[in-house]
Amino acid sequence: MATFTVNSTRLDPYKNFKFRVKWDGRYVAGVSKVSALKKKTEVVEHREGGDPSLKHRSPGLTSYEAVTLERGVTHDVAFEQWANKVWNYGAGLGKESALKDFRKDLILELYNEAGQLVIAYKLFRCWVSEFQSLPELDANANAIAIQTLKLEIEGWERDYDVTEPTEATFTEPAT
Repeated sequence: MATFTVNSTRLDPYKNFKFRVKWDGRYVAGVSKVSALKKKTEVVEHREGGDPSLKHRSPGLTSYEAVTLERGVTHDVAFEQWANKVWNYGAGLGKESALKDFRKDLILELYNEAGQLVIAYKLFRCWVSEFQSLPELDANANAIAIQTLKLEIEGWERDYDVTEPTEATFTEPAT
């Protein structure tokens, strides 16, 4: 069985509920859900003319799936302001899109149960392709109003500078 490098007694994988998202050098408030990071590399098949029964395969284009962020509706306007950089109808003729800075790099951080940073990913050249400001409203529902931001990304990579932290052990207080 594979073990953790630093914490050799740890058997459990990390949980998915402690994470933070950072852009523009600051953490984004209230993000409660982030979709999976996925990439896919197309397969290019070819064969030699003299060997009709064997196909060779090699890697082709790699694409990265969009990432969706969700959070409860608050007075924080960060999601909406970023979405407006891609297209803001009310900005006036020639100012609808902020071509200079509508893309952002993001950092997605995962923490262990003790709140120690254990894994981080860098997401590159992200931009908003879909923004949902409010969900369908229902006076009979018992739910949180959720904002959604769908981000197109041009790539991601794990930050290998983030290493496994030494986990502290809990000791009972003396009685």
